[in-house]
Amino acid sequence: MLTLMAALGWLTPRRRSATARSVLAGEASAEAARKSSQDVALDVGPDEAAQEPEFPVLGDDRAAAFFDLDNTVMQGAALFHFGRGLYKRKFFETRDLVKFAWQQAWFRLAGIEDPEHMQDARDSALSIVKGHRVSELQSIGEEIYDEYMAERIWPGTRALAQAHLDAGQKVWLVTAAPVEIAQVIARRLGLTGALGTVAESVDGVYTGKLVGEPLHGPAKAEAVRALAAAEGLDLSRCAAYSDSHNDIPMLSLVGHPYAINPDTKLRRHARELDWRLRDYRTGRKAAKVGIPAAAGVGAVAGGTAAAIALHRRRR
Repeated sequence: MLTLMAALGWLTPRRRSATARSVLAGEASAEAARKSSQDVALDVGPDEAAQEPEFPVLGDDRAAAFFDLDNTVMQGAALFHFGRGLYKRKFFETRDLVKFAWQQAWFRLAGIEDPEHMQDARDSALSIVKGHRVSELQSIGEEIYDEYMAERIWPGTRALAQAHLDAGQKVWLVTAAPVEIAQVIARRLGLTGALGTVAESVDGVYTGKLVGEPLHGPAKAEAVRALAAAEGLDLSRCAAYSDSHNDIPMLSLVGHPYAINPDTKLRRHARELDWRLRDYRTGRKAAKVGIPAAAGVGAVAGGTAAAIALHRRRR
């Protein structure tokens, strides 16, 4: 097998470093996912089973499905909901919650993953968990899923995942969210496992650093590629699902790409390549119905401030 340096030898030093981090992040995430994967039956309600997907092929054990998390499987950003749960447990202060709320408002209104906001969210999360035990965050993640995430799962996307499971295929989440949180969500949905951002830990305690980089964009594709190789999958027979144009590298790896609740760039790309599209949103984004983005952000920020004030009065 070619060494990483040889494989990346044609790149400039700067591009080589970025690509190497993506490969490292992808490989670390794939290794963590394989260690923690479980086959758990999914409890699907009648409304969720009503969605009938066109794919997959029954009995194809060399096929699998890869699902982005934020706004594909779940409404909003997992990291934001995790932040709310940590705030409730006094991991950080009100000003940090307002910052999380601003990032979530941007995500929901713009419908895209902004690199600066993602970097901000990553740095905030790392500083918050530094010094805490991995087992502690895993336990809290279970509680936070019940409090904030369970009701935000898109029934249509969940039914698509179940169709792959019913066909005898493995189903993985692929997300920039911390792998521990992604694994909780995957387990609670009855999926096989999760690929997520891997935070460094020593003796079970977070150091405040990452292994590689966040599992975002090209790093997701590297993770899927590494997992497929380890699992003996044929990517041309696999499916991938995402809402974001940032995941085009991952979607382009597989033979069955789906655009779910797509942003504008992904919708355009999917139509050009005749990819399948699904949109489970009941309403259009604020900008498309004439509500200025600033007004939408103001409303969210105002609501957050009101919630914080109410919380203080009740204490």
